[in-house]
Amino acid sequence: MDPEQNAWTRRHMLGMDGLARHEIGAILDSAQAFRDVNYREIKKVPTLRGKTVINLFYENSTRTRTSFELAGKRMSADVINISASSSSAAKGETLLDTVATLQAMRPDVVVLRHGDSGAPHFLARHLDAGIINAGDGQHEHPTQSLLDLLTIQDHLEEMGKSSFEGMNVAICGDVLHSRVARSNAFALRTLGANVRFVGPPTLMPSEATKVFGVTVHHNMEEGLRGVDVIIMLRLQLERMTSAYLPSVREYFAYWGLTRGRLELTQPHALVMHPGPINRGVEIASDVADNPNRSVILEQVANGLAVRMAVLYHLCTGAARNSAQLGESL
Repeated sequence: MDPEQNAWTRRHMLGMDGLARHEIGAILDSAQAFRDVNYREIKKVPTLRGKTVINLFYENSTRTRTSFELAGKRMSADVINISASSSSAAKGETLLDTVATLQAMRPDVVVLRHGDSGAPHFLARHLDAGIINAGDGQHEHPTQSLLDLLTIQDHLEEMGKSSFEGMNVAICGDVLHSRVARSNAFALRTLGANVRFVGPPTLMPSEATKVFGVTVHHNMEEGLRGVDVIIMLRLQLERMTSAYLPSVREYFAYWGLTRGRLELTQPHALVMHPGPINRGVEIASDVADNPNRSVILEQVANGLAVRMAVLYHLCTGAARNSAQLGESL
């Protein structure tokens, strides 16, 4: 992606649906620049000094919340963390009342994770601050998608590719409940990749081919054959309101990523997982820990850089590209 052509002008980061290639490129270019900050002896820059970031989490989270908090602090922003269990939401306060309270604090950016799809869009209509969707219900998780893209981009050369164009990506498992699957399908399709959803019929969204422009496979071996990237999904038992599968043991037997199934993919195929990993449920331990194929920990590291980049673009509030970013680092 040409950094000189990339610029970001949006006020919010609500989802990957509708983002253009150059907008995705703007975030990835900036993330590469911010990644260097995390390997310096002093891991702090003054880029967002004087800005206020509120992390508002209505769902439990370790990776996403920690990386947003660390991203803000490494750029010298004032970061406030609010969780629903320790806030007035636990006393019955509505999201609209919470919005009014937040508005009075005049934050620059609010990072929201919420169990209801569309909650970040609601905030975006009522708050002056920039809104970042940190995962809403079964809808989207855009920063997870961006860190996945950055991780894949890092390995393009060893895959013998110069771009995402024509790449085959399998997104496997509990697609129905996955906001990661949705965001990645939108983004990868925008970048020219061929996307497959692979999973049992009970865990597949209706009209997946029509809505997401993907192919659907209900056989794991068929779905993995020849792919360049495998994105395994967590089995989200907490979102299942009825019986979607006979048992976890049977799920792993039919849909788990094992060493034998990995052999069906391209020799260079990357193994990815948004975490947390359920070993022996979605993925075998020897595959998750395979140093030659698994990039799961690289995803975590890239998450910090991507969230620094997203905060930077929303807080600075104007069209920015990577050349302008260099002046503030």
